[in-house]
Amino acid sequence: MKNSVLILMMMMSTMVFSQKKEPVFTKEGDLVKATYYNKNGAIKAQGFFKDKKLTGEWVRFDKKGNKIQIGYYKKGKKVGKWFFWNKKTRKEVTYANNKIAGIQIRKLTDIEIAGNQ
Repeated sequence: MKNSVLILMMMMSTMVFSQKKEPVFTKEGDLVKATYYNKNGAIKAQGFFKDKKLTGEWVRFDKKGNKIQIGYYKKGKKVGKWFFWNKKTRKEVTYANNKIAGIQIRKLTDIEIAGNQ
């Protein structure tokens, strides 16, 4: 009896701690919206697929839910301006033909930093 209870408790604790929120895929017209989650349940990344290729705007978030990246895809390739944020800077990366065409880094103002906290 003790062994059965012990085994049951071990199985239950494993199930509780191993639960991970799976990605969610939602059909929206000819696109599929994808939402991926961090282990804490906060959204990690969100964007779209078309014909199984990344398309349109993709946004990434840190574990606290702060936006850290916005980028764009066309037929699975990086295009246009991508933005990356950290605590003190914003990096703007321009893509052409899926390759980096330019980079600009700007230091954030104190007001922008306070707004991101």
